[in-house]
Amino acid sequence: MRLFSFFERLVDATGAPPKSSIPAQLGRFYWHFLRQTPWLMVGLLTTAFLVAALDASVPALFGWLVTLVSTHQRASILSEAWPDLFLIAAVVGVLRPLALSVQTLLANQTLAPGLGNLVRWQSHWHVARRVWTFFQNDFAGSVANRVVNTGPSLRETVLLAANALWYLIVYGGSAMLLLASLDGPLIFPVACWFAGYALLLWRYVPRIRVRSREVSEERSILTGRLVDCYANIVTLKLYSRQEREDEYIRSAIDGHTFSYRRHLRLTTELNLLLSIINAAMIVSASALAVELWSIGRVEIGAIAMTLPLTWQIASIAGRVTQHATSLFENMGVVEDGMRAIAAPAMSEKESSGKLSVTRGAIEFADVRFGYDKTRPILDGVDLAVAPGERVGLIGESGAGKSTLVHLLLRLFDLDGGRIRIDGQDIADVSLESLWRQVAVVTQDSALLNRSVRDNIRLGKPDASDDEVREVARRVHALEFIETLRDGDGNCGLDAATGDRGTKLSGGQRQRIVIARAVLKNSPILVLDEATSALDDATESAVQEHLLELMRGRTVIAIAHRLSTLASMDRVIRLENGRIHETSWRPGQRSVESSLREWK
Repeated sequence: MRLFSFFERLVDATGAPPKSSIPAQLGRFYWHFLRQTPWLMVGLLTTAFLVAALDASVPALFGWLVTLVSTHQRASILSEAWPDLFLIAAVVGVLRPLALSVQTLLANQTLAPGLGNLVRWQSHWHVARRVWTFFQNDFAGSVANRVVNTGPSLRETVLLAANALWYLIVYGGSAMLLLASLDGPLIFPVACWFAGYALLLWRYVPRIRVRSREVSEERSILTGRLVDCYANIVTLKLYSRQEREDEYIRSAIDGHTFSYRRHLRLTTELNLLLSIINAAMIVSASALAVELWSIGRVEIGAIAMTLPLTWQIASIAGRVTQHATSLFENMGVVEDGMRAIAAPAMSEKESSGKLSVTRGAIEFADVRFGYDKTRPILDGVDLAVAPGERVGLIGESGAGKSTLVHLLLRLFDLDGGRIRIDGQDIADVSLESLWRQVAVVTQDSALLNRSVRDNIRLGKPDASDDEVREVARRVHALEFIETLRDGDGNCGLDAATGDRGTKLSGGQRQRIVIARAVLKNSPILVLDEATSALDDATESAVQEHLLELMRGRTVIAIAHRLSTLASMDRVIRLENGRIHETSWRPGQRSVESSLREWK
């Protein structure tokens, strides 16, 4: 067990990732990860070389043994040839098993769990920091599939490449030298075989790589559609979409089946042609060895060596071909995963400092932004929010309300202009420090599929249970939380909320979201239809605490409910990406009249 533990500890799979970005070129993508464990690569190449060299020596040792037996008397062979016999036994019985054992330990205990999960961890680390549009443009299931599969596939290509490389070079070269040492003509069948084998690899392997990538892409599409289906299964059932959904999934499976069949046609053709040239090599080399023995040019040991040597070359060639096929299959998976893992991250300067908020003043200066550069959503917005001021945003759908909030949170980078908090340009501060200073409650009250406690503690990870219960009580959530029970028997704060909080009602989810914002206790508060999922009675109760939560904080609220707008110091109407009208309304009655005027 200590031996296993030693090899298992050689790679820290979840250590701190390198600060450098992951490159999008295949060779550099591999090097980015492999350079983190250089000694592991050296160990794998060294042991693969030793195993290949020892395997190549086995037929020669058997031929040597046959020659010893045929040239010595039975009674004297042990006393006369014991050093030779001892050497043969040491190579076959000790050195080869030892080299294989070290290679297996490195491959199974170090490379398999270590490098594979190192790639997974660092891939996730980078993907989680991608721009928001990246996740909007792809299935979450497809992204997860790429992150999960890229690590093992990269690991397999490294292992297969190391073994295939040395077996081709060491075994093939050794076979040629051994046969040439017996008699020159014996190398011709093997030389012709190598030429044919190289031609087959040159003809088929690049095409297999392309088709492997196509298979991986189709598999990612299929995974994404399945996850999308399962995540929205209730909606699909309620809208009687089962047959249409079956066709949607069937088309993805058909696409994967078609690409997989095309891929397997190539591998089958390659294997059939390889079996033909293997048979030709074995028959011709064996016939030539027998012919040379019959005319006295070689000893009987030459035949004993030529037969297993050519047979093993054929066997190894088949294995190397399978390795090469599998290598490029896995390389296709890596290339597919690289598209997600090496995508541009949210921009953050290396010299970014920490945002320090003492007052909470916010300034939007000539802010310009568009998801499509030819169609701006915000076009020169200037807005100053004083410390502790409450600003409500209203406007038609698409006016830019949510976009303005997303830019404040730096979910997107500006096309032009500046956003400052207490005079600090948010483009010059770290994203982590920015998000710590802003609490957000959105109308999309999705929760993590974890316990209620964990969901509320997102606002303050080190909060005690008493603190969690207190904020839940203050937003009128504790009563229903104490009645929760999940399928595993967990109750109350320990109960799981389900995927995106599906085990709870919309109002219950919203109250948990508000509770974690209360717990976060940030100087800046963003409300995006924060009470939209609550009934009137609950909304009235929660609104009272929202007023308490807003006190002393700078607030930007997107809202349509009069109860929310009534608590704002200023209401701003956006239209066509610009501030169309500003109304200072201290009371609810004034807000109602201004709304009537705007309508």
